[in-house]
Amino acid sequence: MKVILNQNLDTLGNAGDLIKVSDGYARNYLIPRGLASEADERNIKAFEHKKKRILVQAEKDRKKAEEVAARLQDAACTITRRTADQEKIFGSVGVKDIHEALLGQGIEIDKRHIILAEPIKALGEFPVLIKLGSGTTAEIKVTVVPEG
Repeated sequence: MKVILNQNLDTLGNAGDLIKVSDGYARNYLIPRGLASEADERNIKAFEHKKKRILVQAEKDRKKAEEVAARLQDAACTITRRTADQEKIFGSVGVKDIHEALLGQGIEIDKRHIILAEPIKALGEFPVLIKLGSGTTAEIKVTVVPEG
């Protein structure tokens, strides 16, 4: 089935793309969630009218993501944890901890955008990638320090 994407999707394409997907995927996932619409003549003509508006919105989203990336360049994330030995900490530092530390600094991002390969289990400074959407990413330094 051919569909027109209403939003940018990492796995399929950008808003406005005409793509071919399986019938079940289109009918059960994309169309009910408003991510795509069926590519018939009426929808193609209607989409041509909406295309300009979607492109403007995509540009706004890109600029907003770049602004957040610029704010993240200046952000320093420090998390304190109890330690057992020299470099070992009790528990680990995960996405939730980083998200809360960023919220404490007034930077609000979705915690699903924080990319952490595995939880941090030692003291020190670690780079963490944040995927902001619209192809924009930022890297912050997370510093884990001993408590007290």
